[in-house]
Amino acid sequence: MMSTGCQRAFAFLFAIAVNASAQEIPARLADTTYWRMVTEFSEPSGNFPSDNLLSNETSLQYVIPELLRTTKPGGVYLGVAPEQNFTYLAALKPKIAFIVDIRHDNSLLLLVYKALFELSADRAEFTGRLFSRPRPAGLDSASTIEQLMLAYSAVPKDSALFARNLVAVKDRLLKTHGFPLSTDELANIDYLYSWFFNAGPNLSYNMNMGGYRGRFPTYAMLMLETDGTNAHRSYLANESNFRVVKEMEGNNLIVGVTGDFTGPKALRAVGNYVRERHATITAFYVSNVEFYLFRQGDDWKKFYANVATLPLDESSTFIRSLSQGFGFRPGSSNGRQVELLCSMQGLLKAYNEGKISYYMDMINLSK
Repeated sequence: MMSTGCQRAFAFLFAIAVNASAQEIPARLADTTYWRMVTEFSEPSGNFPSDNLLSNETSLQYVIPELLRTTKPGGVYLGVAPEQNFTYLAALKPKIAFIVDIRHDNSLLLLVYKALFELSADRAEFTGRLFSRPRPAGLDSASTIEQLMLAYSAVPKDSALFARNLVAVKDRLLKTHGFPLSTDELANIDYLYSWFFNAGPNLSYNMNMGGYRGRFPTYAMLMLETDGTNAHRSYLANESNFRVVKEMEGNNLIVGVTGDFTGPKALRAVGNYVRERHATITAFYVSNVEFYLFRQGDDWKKFYANVATLPLDESSTFIRSLSQGFGFRPGSSNGRQVELLCSMQGLLKAYNEGKISYYMDMINLSK
């Protein structure tokens, strides 16, 4: 029989172990916990020139081989904007992801994606639900991404199917998860989802930008891109990639946060959550947000001050997009932009040493 002293010691050690376990990033977030994080981490919605329904960065996969070589597995992913994050998540397989965007509609679009991932058994069903097209015959788990996109590009939209899908999405969010979305938020979900229905796989970045007529890749074109070595790495490239994201969505581990990179709350709240659970940021996809911050007074300084509060290690990496005309470098698949990688700790060191004053100072630290 264990002595009283031993019992106390065992109880003390057990309590420490339980407390340490409780502070780890969980394998699944309860719906109430997830929604509390979505709301409590968020800031008021801000403005941006477009809705950013999807990426226009055809070279986003190019950096994945290097990311897999240099970053540590099982960390925490930070990102901005919508679907391109899924491709990075499929590759990096983090424990949890936070997508922080100044537009509240981005968080709502991520909720639409969440519902669609959860409702879909495979890539083909997901694609059909995303665009509200009937599933073509012959598609299965072995279908290539070329076969998937080609098949759905040939299928006309179905308004009755769209109506059913929209009800299913809302039921998933409101009834299954119990998320208290407002009337305005539900109306915005109608608006956002309708773009995918109307345009299908031909949806592009600029379709809702009024008179802007720049040429951008379609959804299908983005899914057909490679990492520069003819390897398809999009989240729809194969069932394995799709299931990484589907599992994260099912476990409430992709958290959409409304927040300004320069704001006082969102990024710092994410950092506090990660730090309290003894984890670090693996990668932070910032797209070309810094380009805008450097044009807005000292906003870039506020951003780097926020980044300095994040839990980082020597492998934590920025993923950023550089547009042609701003120090363009060879390597982009479309001649318009290219993704670059940069050590987060290295950038903060340069910033603290006064070596960053202009946008290109930051870009020159990237490769």
